[in-house]
Amino acid sequence: MSRSILVIDPDAGFFKQRLEAAFRGLEVKAARSSDEALRFVGEVEVFAGLPRFFRDDMVREAKRLKWIQLFTTGTDHITGMASLKPDTLVTSTRGMHGPQMAEMALMLMLALARDLPRMVRNQAKGVWERFLQRRLYGKSVLIFGVGLIGEELGLRCKALGMTVTGVTNTPRIVPGFDRMVPRSELLQAAGGADFLVVLVPADPSTDKIVNRELLRAMKPSAYLVNIARGSVCDEQALAEALREKRIAGAGLDVFQTEPLPADSPLWRMQNVIVTPHQGGQCDVYNELVLEIFQKNLQCFLEGRVADMVNLVPH
Repeated sequence: MSRSILVIDPDAGFFKQRLEAAFRGLEVKAARSSDEALRFVGEVEVFAGLPRFFRDDMVREAKRLKWIQLFTTGTDHITGMASLKPDTLVTSTRGMHGPQMAEMALMLMLALARDLPRMVRNQAKGVWERFLQRRLYGKSVLIFGVGLIGEELGLRCKALGMTVTGVTNTPRIVPGFDRMVPRSELLQAAGGADFLVVLVPADPSTDKIVNRELLRAMKPSAYLVNIARGSVCDEQALAEALREKRIAGAGLDVFQTEPLPADSPLWRMQNVIVTPHQGGQCDVYNELVLEIFQKNLQCFLEGRVADMVNLVPH
């Protein structure tokens, strides 16, 4: 009996070709946008793709839907949908983003410390200007959120000669970290850090947790790096702290509204680096997704739900 799934992704054709070759009798509906996907939602048992393509009305109209495979670590967009039924399986690709996310954090840290934007501006104007450079060696980094990505970042920071502290609800010994502190000690720990890297998930406890109080606790010479979720940061408070030079700068990959509105002051601040929410992206992203998706699809088709990886409670 033919089984039917829907993949919504700019590279949906990539997944259609490989999945139909790997699974005999499987029919993959490929769509590159939410609107294109609407004509298939009533026919399929499985949705797969990036969270931004899934809308509540699609989930509501998908009467045969049994499982949603997301191509991201974050699942809050889906699990918060009113139409998502309790018995609909949700899985993520947690575990595949660590290296590229850690590299994004390091890129932002290095670019801020060395003031790379200033060099790029000077290059565009043909200006030869030498100025003091800060190094990461010997500096301290506070990693707020020590999951798989935080663990990857800690190892890389330690390799560069940094002092690495983790803030987590589950303090434990982790390679690359000099110490762990509970979230209740966040403000105190932030006061001694040269870099604060935010990696916590989006949930009610982290909503705007990067607020005026936390920013005031940081040193004027310290930098903020947020590659977690836009909701964890009070952008108005951050803009004020940056404008008043209460912190040295910020590297931001995620925002409360995405794309970041053109009138946001963050675009025009010389002590801010803005990147368009691409920390998790890499040149082998589809292949990494496919590896997890194929394993879960095999389990799903064989009725081995308990063996599926990255099941998300909701």
